Amino acid sequence: MKPLARVLCGGCLLAGFAASAQTDLPAVKVTAPPYSSQHGGYLISGDFKVDPRMPTVVFPAQALVKGDILNIEPMSLQDDEYLVLQECASADCRKASLVRFWTADNIGGEDSRYNRVRITHENKYFIWLKRLPEVSGQSCGQGWLMFSHDTTQCGSHFTSFQQISPPLTLIPTGELVAFHKQAVQQAERSDPVRVARETHDGSTYVVTYDGGSVVRVQRMHATR
Repeated sequence: MKPLARVLCGGCLLAGFAASAQTDLPAVKVTAPPYSSQHGGYLISGDFKVDPRMPTVVFPAQALVKGDILNIEPMSLQDDEYLVLQECASADCRKASLVRFWTADNIGGEDSRYNRVRITHENKYFIWLKRLPEVSGQSCGQGWLMFSHDTTQCGSHFTSFQQISPPLTLIPTGELVAFHKQAVQQAERSDPVRVARETHDGSTYVVTYDGGSVVRVQRMHATR
């Protein structure tokens, strides 16, 4: 796998070349970039892509800047899948910081604001999908009788992760990990899920992963 920083830098060069292309034709004035629209005082863009050298990583064609809002809406995720938004935590991107993650539990909730991530500083951000061991919601080991009052329910997903890690790495933490240690270690060494298909639905970027999970992504920026 090529270093993420090198690929992202190459993506910036390609984006810069595209931005320099002629967009004005006789009697035609282009008012918004491709895959973009304006609504409610926002420029809404679906200008994201997957670099063929890293077929698991989605990133914006133009670097995100302060004031941007990312709207990331998983339409379907499998029970063992975690959609991850990371940002570079070092200049060479050898370290990354976890910004937010989504699981099947987050889909279809009433609070759509959870899908929106406000960007507070310019940086390289990237989206990817990881599979971790399924957990059944059984007890973590305290109280082995079915109806014991001292049984601790662990839930059906890992809910805490190491904040700083290598890019494209998701490291669960907490009590639940101890009961799935070997499976978690194997999953950490596996690659993220590959992108099977990408398309644009107007100003929305739609990515489909191997296995069928679908995510819709938009970038929003106030026009005034």
